[in-house]
Amino acid sequence: MRRAELTALRVEDIQQREEHWVIADLIGKGGHIRTIPVPNWVKAGIEAWTAASGIAGGILLRSINKAGRVWGCGFSPKVIWGVVKEKANVCEIPALAPHDLRRTCARLCHQAGGELEQIQFLLRHVSVQTTERYLGCKQRFHNAVNDRIGIEPDPPG
Repeated sequence: MRRAELTALRVEDIQQREEHWVIADLIGKGGHIRTIPVPNWVKAGIEAWTAASGIAGGILLRSINKAGRVWGCGFSPKVIWGVVKEKANVCEIPALAPHDLRRTCARLCHQAGGELEQIQFLLRHVSVQTTERYLGCKQRFHNAVNDRIGIEPDPPG
């Protein structure tokens, strides 16, 4: 998700569709409406957060005061930037920005066998070329994808 989308995320946006958890009808960049699948481990983390924070509805991510209590009705995308930068420094990754996490997600999905079209849907890219740039896809001629697709004739002899 983009930072602005994450800060606007509401508990009610997390729903089940086709027996899978999703963030339903997210209005993203350019006003495009998308539904994003949510892995079970992410849903478990969200449930742990809502149980610990006592948040039952409304904005999901909110500030916590010095007494450890949830307060306010959310925070800005700049807070997300700060959290990512702080955690990146702890991990000794000095040049990490929140948007880099979208590229990392795309690459991990691709390495796990995810289809380009599905990764495009996940990231809500209008153009598949944008998704290809995220993945750093380059055409390979050695061991090309169409070399062995199962319809080759038997070798002679």
